[in-house]
Amino acid sequence: MRAVAIAAVALASVATFAWAQERTASPAGAEVYIISPKDGATVKSPVTIEFGLKGMGVAPAGVKFENTGHHHLLIDTDVPADQNAPLPTSDNVRHFGKGQTEATVELKPGKHTLQLVLGDDKHTPHNPAVVSKKITITVK
Repeated sequence: MRAVAIAAVALASVATFAWAQERTASPAGAEVYIISPKDGATVKSPVTIEFGLKGMGVAPAGVKFENTGHHHLLIDTDVPADQNAPLPTSDNVRHFGKGQTEATVELKPGKHTLQLVLGDDKHTPHNPAVVSKKITITVK
């Protein structure tokens, strides 16, 4: 029993170290943005969202190349406060780990906010984080 407890503590220490890894650097001037739809647009569902990126390249999750990342679309939510951890996966945080540069999403009628965050090979925001302006759209 004692050996199991020691192993659990050791495993927790390794996991804590893994989360405390240094974030991947982003180059000065890097920008991510939503090309379409435009802020304030009225659209029909499903909505096609085009992602833009300046000063960096796109690479799939799990692939580590300097100055690259992949898109995460935040729908009706804010950027997580803890940017040292991988972005969570949920209906409000969509991962595009295959390197996609656009997505078509179903949204209920009403107002919605959209925002992009670039994640590194481990889905963690860069340092400094590369985050788009939050836009608002209305779905009819």
